[in-house]
Amino acid sequence: MDQEKLRAALDGQLVALDEPAYDGPASALPDALVAAVLAAYDRGLQPERDAGRMAVRHLLDRLASAAPGRTVEVRVPPYAAVQAIAGPRHTRGTPPNVVEMDGRTWIELALGRSTWDEAMAKGAVSASGSRADLSEYLPL
Repeated sequence: MDQEKLRAALDGQLVALDEPAYDGPASALPDALVAAVLAAYDRGLQPERDAGRMAVRHLLDRLASAAPGRTVEVRVPPYAAVQAIAGPRHTRGTPPNVVEMDGRTWIELALGRSTWDEAMAKGAVSASGSRADLSEYLPL
C-alpha cells in the first residue's frame, strides 16, 4: 500500500478520535491504522471510510499471503475481497466457497478478538461451501 495514503488515512482516523497524529515508523503504519479503526469501533463510531478500507485490505492481504490460493473468496463489503486458500481453483461465476462479513467482524477475527465459532454463532459471518471455514487461518 502507498505509504502516503496510509498515513493520510491513519491521521484522518486519529483526528476523528481526537488523538494526535501518528509519529511512529513507516513500517508500523498498517498495524497502527488497524488499531485506530478498531478504536473507532470500540468507541461506537463508524471508522473513516479510507481508514476502514485500508485496514480491512491490509488484513485481507495478510490472509492471502498466509494462505495463498484461489479456493475461497473472502468478501468484506464495501471494502474489499480476496481469494485465498489452496485447493481447486475457481475461474467463472460465483465461487463455490464464499465467506462474507462486515469490516468490524473481519478485523476482530483477524486480530483474535473473536473466534470463528463465536462469529458464526452470532450470525456475523456468512460462509458457504465445503472449504469456507477460516478457523485454521485465524487469527492472522
